[in-house]
Amino acid sequence: MCGIAGFIEAKAEKGPKELLAQVNAMTDAMLHRGPDSGGHWLSSEAGVGMGFRRLAIIDLTPSGNQPMTSSCDRYVVTYNGEIYNYQSLRQVLETEGRRLRGQSDTEVMLEGFSAWGVDETVERLIGMFAVALWDKKKRELTLIRDRLGIKPIYFGIQDGMFLYGSELKSLRAKSGWTPRMNRAAMTQYLRYNYVPAPLTIYDGIFKLEPGCVLRYRPGIDREPRIERYWNLDHTILKDRSSPEPQAAVDRLEPLLRDAVERRMVADVPLGVMLSGGVDSSVIAALMQDCSSRPIKSFTIGFENAGYNEADQARGVAEHLGTDHTELMLTADDARNLIPQMPDWHDEPFADSSAMPTWLVSKLARDHVTVALSGDGGDEVFFGYNRYRAAATAWGKAKSVPGSVRSMAAGGLRVLPTGTWDSLAALIPSGKRPRMMGDKMHKLADLLASGSEDDAYRALVSHWDKPTNLTGIDEPELSMWRGGAALSDFTERMAYYDTLSYLPGDILTKVDRASMACSLEARVPLLDHRVVEYAWSLPKEIKIRDGVGKWPLRQVLDRYVPKELVDRPKAGFAVPLADWLRGPLKEWAFEMLSVERLRDQTGLQPEPILRAFRDHLKGDGNHAEALWNILMLQSWMDRWSPST
Repeated sequence: MCGIAGFIEAKAEKGPKELLAQVNAMTDAMLHRGPDSGGHWLSSEAGVGMGFRRLAIIDLTPSGNQPMTSSCDRYVVTYNGEIYNYQSLRQVLETEGRRLRGQSDTEVMLEGFSAWGVDETVERLIGMFAVALWDKKKRELTLIRDRLGIKPIYFGIQDGMFLYGSELKSLRAKSGWTPRMNRAAMTQYLRYNYVPAPLTIYDGIFKLEPGCVLRYRPGIDREPRIERYWNLDHTILKDRSSPEPQAAVDRLEPLLRDAVERRMVADVPLGVMLSGGVDSSVIAALMQDCSSRPIKSFTIGFENAGYNEADQARGVAEHLGTDHTELMLTADDARNLIPQMPDWHDEPFADSSAMPTWLVSKLARDHVTVALSGDGGDEVFFGYNRYRAAATAWGKAKSVPGSVRSMAAGGLRVLPTGTWDSLAALIPSGKRPRMMGDKMHKLADLLASGSEDDAYRALVSHWDKPTNLTGIDEPELSMWRGGAALSDFTERMAYYDTLSYLPGDILTKVDRASMACSLEARVPLLDHRVVEYAWSLPKEIKIRDGVGKWPLRQVLDRYVPKELVDRPKAGFAVPLADWLRGPLKEWAFEMLSVERLRDQTGLQPEPILRAFRDHLKGDGNHAEALWNILMLQSWMDRWSPST
């Protein structure tokens, strides 16, 4: 796990000393991603600078350092991530006559590029990776991102320079570039809580999308050429198998075990982030079953009892016999973390669970260097409540005239979320839905929608009409076109989430939070073989008898009693609504003043202030929408690009 950064100067006029200073500035901005060592490779003649920061995980010796040059002296590589099948690939290379100098996965991948070519090598890789490869012979730069987007990479051409890096702050450290805000990207952020790929918050700077290879030849290509080597569209359109349900579980378990076991290979201590839910529990169970000693597990709890799931995680840990550590999160902890959040993400990002994710990463880093997590299970195995609830509600509502649905939506909104929550208190605790008020208002949004795609957009939107706040239209996301191939609404929602929400929110959060603590996070449920197998199954196996993630739950039942995990889950959800009415209220008042909203971000303040007033009165739960604005304001305080 590392940080990479580099550039190509079109005029190639700088000498080695100046190139080195530029590379070092870019990598120094990401010291947290690689505190163990750094390196660079320069070509004054080509105007190329490649930089690297290392968090040593495999082959801790200098033979694992980067940038690394191939044995044929043609290729130079830097990369961030891990190749989990590097040992088997090494054996193939050696049988073909290659002699490797060290024991790192970097060298195996690099010699694969030399022996098999880039395209064939990438097809063989199992892992997470963001790669920068310079071909001295062709004078061509290649950037590669893993299939699901676990590892990030940014790029752009600015003032004659091609820039790339693991984080946007590394690009900002390069002299000669004046960052300017992309207000269309800001509009998308207000809707989704993150800036969806390929855009970033900066004009002219982009995210390389998951499963893509970028090639660029300075002086020849006006724009980089981008191709997909792995496409979720191809995966979802393959013929579905129809195994017996238990046969599907029997096939899944060894696949999951292999994915977990491969990610337990490290030359440093490792553990697991355990929330107590199905996803992290199945990872912990398989890890412990593969280990001859107690694995280390870590969890975060909350003083607010309605959000505290530390007891649930502790019960799973005790049953499995892990070496368990937990930490309680308070509103004061959150307040102390807020100033750091823009530094972690370096573009606006408003998933409030980033705070406990950072804290559990920090907790883990005090004991280990690598931690496995259960992220991805909801998208891959259809676990989100909205996959079932929205599909059921829309299936019943779509035949009802739009005017009637709009009236019903209005009726649901008459009661504030707090009132709905009070009514939910009358339901027995074992059957009581969590955050009922939010769910009823989301149902109202769905009923008011005109199509399935509109319904999904309403469910995931934090500001339903962000253009009213910015005055700038939203660019259309390419995923909307691909989703048309799926007639099933549940599958379409999972498809959209996997393309956008998963890499844009979940994986960004995990990468930045863990890397801010110099911790490597690994996600076995996003092994592409697991993803492809899950999509080969019919929906009726993933959601069975009204229960999502059914095959994953069946695997977990073989290791952990059902009663320990069979209850509503909120992951690392934060009691944000209460905090904004209490300990964070004064801070929010300051950040949401009319002057700051207009002068700092150019937003229309009236809808925002109205939502804040209603939230404080309990006339609605607008915590997520308000947090979206607060994080944008905080990001502007830290980075303040030209607008």
